[in-house]
Amino acid sequence: MFLAWGKELCFLYNDAYVEILGAKHPWALGRRFQEIWSEIWQDLLPLIDKALAGEAVYHENLPLTMHRHGYDEPVWFTFSYSPVRDDNGTIAGMYCACVETTEQVLAEAYRNEENERFRTLFEQAPGFMAILRGKNYVFDLTNQAYSQLVGHRDILGKPAREALPEVVEQGFIALLDHVYTTGQTYVGHAMPVELQREPNGPLEKRFLDFVYQPIRDARGVVTGIFAEGSDVTERKQAEEELRQLAADLSKANQRQSEFLATLAHELRNPLAPIRTGLDLMRVSADNPASTVRIREMMDRQLDHLVHLVDDLLDVARISTGKIEPKKARVLLKDIVLSAVETTLPGIQAKNQDFSVHIPDEPIWLIADANRLAQVIGNVLTNARKYTPDNGKIDLSVRRKSDEVVIVVADNGIGIPADSLPHIFDIFTQVGHDSSHAQGGLGIGLSLVKRLIEKHSGTVHAFSAGPGQGATFTIRLPIAPAEAEPSTAAKVDDNAMPVEQRPMRILIADDNQDAADLLKEMLEIQGHMVRIANDGMSALELAKTFLPDMALLDIGMPVMDGYKLAMAIRQAPQLRSTRLAAITGWGAKEDRDRTREAGFDYHLTKPVSFEALKGLLRDVQSAEQVPAGKRNGS
Repeated sequence: MFLAWGKELCFLYNDAYVEILGAKHPWALGRRFQEIWSEIWQDLLPLIDKALAGEAVYHENLPLTMHRHGYDEPVWFTFSYSPVRDDNGTIAGMYCACVETTEQVLAEAYRNEENERFRTLFEQAPGFMAILRGKNYVFDLTNQAYSQLVGHRDILGKPAREALPEVVEQGFIALLDHVYTTGQTYVGHAMPVELQREPNGPLEKRFLDFVYQPIRDARGVVTGIFAEGSDVTERKQAEEELRQLAADLSKANQRQSEFLATLAHELRNPLAPIRTGLDLMRVSADNPASTVRIREMMDRQLDHLVHLVDDLLDVARISTGKIEPKKARVLLKDIVLSAVETTLPGIQAKNQDFSVHIPDEPIWLIADANRLAQVIGNVLTNARKYTPDNGKIDLSVRRKSDEVVIVVADNGIGIPADSLPHIFDIFTQVGHDSSHAQGGLGIGLSLVKRLIEKHSGTVHAFSAGPGQGATFTIRLPIAPAEAEPSTAAKVDDNAMPVEQRPMRILIADDNQDAADLLKEMLEIQGHMVRIANDGMSALELAKTFLPDMALLDIGMPVMDGYKLAMAIRQAPQLRSTRLAAITGWGAKEDRDRTREAGFDYHLTKPVSFEALKGLLRDVQSAEQVPAGKRNGS
C-alpha cells in the first residue's frame, strides 16, 4: 500500500510496495506521485482526480506499462483509491491498497487465447484475431473483424508478407520476428498502420491496439503467433480532439487570466483620478473653479467605469441568451451618424484623418438601432485605439444586392496573421505588447460579433500584417421593400411640465455611505427623507413615516428588498407608497422579479442625479396609476 499526501501527493509506502517499485526504491520515498510513475500518470490521473474529489475508486486488473527495472514492461494491478482527510476534514491526500496481478492476468489470457480456437466464439469476437503458423507466419485462422480490418482479402494459407505486402516495411513483420525469436509477448498501443482496404485503392491509415502472443507446443517451443487487438482509430481521433480541446481551454484560461489582470488595471485607471480628485476637493474647498474642474473629471471617469461594467454585462447576457435585440424598421444612416457622433471626440483628440461615406439612398434595416450603433462605435473605437496620431480611418457604407456592407479601414498597427482567427474571441486584445497597449478589456470585438450574429449578419477582419492597418467588414440584411416604416411614439414637446412637490421618501440600504449620499441628493430637491439600514427596520419605519416613495436596495440583511416590498404591499396604510428597486442587477429577468415582488420602478446602480429627478417626476405625473402596477422604467 501507499499514501500520497499533500498538494504534491508525496509518496509514503510499506515494505510490500517495495517490490512493486523495483529499482525506484528507495529513491521514490517522499517524492511526488507524478514524478515516480510518470510513465503511467496519464492512465491514473482520472482515477486520482476522482479520489481527491471524495470518490472511492476500485479497479481490477488494470493494465499498465511500467518502467521499474530499466525497461518498459506490461503489468496489471488490482487496487483501490480512497480519499484521506486531514484533521479539519479536508481531503489532503489519497490511500491506495494494491496487489500486482500480472502473472494471474497473463496466465488467464493464455488460457483464453487457447479457448479462442473454438471457431464459433473466435468468429464472433468483436476484436480482430488471427493465428499465424510457422516462421513465415502463414495465416491459419482469422475472424470477421480481422477480415474487415484488412479489406476482406483472401489471406488464409498465405504468408504475412504475401497476404499483406503493404505492412512489410512498416515494422510489423520485424515485430513478429522478435516475438517468434524471443518468445516475448508484444503489446502495441494505438500503433499506426496503413492498409489497402479496397482493391487498387489508396492506403488508409488506421490505429490499432494489439497483442502479438507466441503460441507454444507441448515442449514450450514457439510454433506460431496469435494476433489480437482492436481498431481504435475513432478513439485515437477522439483523444486528439480532446487534446486539442484541452489546448484550447488552456489558451482560453490564459486569456481569462490576462483579462482579469487587465480588468484590475482598467478599473484602477478611473479610480485613481477619482481618488485624487476627492483629495484635491478636500484641500481646495475654497477654490470653486478647481472644484468644478475636478467634479467634471470625476463625472467622466465614473462614466468610463459604468461603460466597463455595461460591456461586461452585455457579454454575459448575450453568452447566456438573456439579451435579444429590440428590432424595428430603422434607417441605417441615423445609426451610423449616431456611432460617429459618439466616437468623433476621441478621433479628433488624436488628430486622425476620418472620412465617412454614406450613400444618399435610404437603407432600411430590421434592427436594434442602439445595439447596431454600439457595434459600429466599438469598431470605430478599436480603429482609433490602434491607429497612431495623424493616422487615417475610413468608414464606408454601400448597398450590395439585398445586403448592406459597412467597412471600417485604418492604417494603424495591423493584426498579426496568427491573431486574426481569434480576433473576435472574448478577452483577446490586438497588439498586447507594451508598445501597443491601448487599454480595454478585450471584449469589444467579441460584443461586435455576437450582436451582429443576433442581427443575422456577419463580421470579418482582415490585415496584411503588422504595420499594414486593419479592415473590418460588417454585412447585414436589408429590410424587405414592402415593409412600411413603423411609427414610433414621439415625445409631446408641448406637454406641460409636472410641477414637483416635496415628497416623503424612505431609503432602505445597508450601505450607510450610499444611503447618506442619496438622502442628501433628495433633500437638495426639497424632499423629506428617512433612512433604514435593513429590511425589518425599514418596514417598521415605513408604518409610522408613511412615505410617498420608498427606494429599496435588494441585497439587505435581515429582510431583503423583495420580501420588504411584498410586506409593504400587504400593509393597508402603505398601499399608496410607490416602490423603486435600486440594484446592480438590470437584466430582463431581474426586472421581472422586482415587478413580481410589487415594485413600481427598477433603477440600476449607479443612479445618477438626473435619473433620480426623472424618477420623481415620473412618480408625480403618474400618481393616478395604482401603486404596484408600473415597473416600466
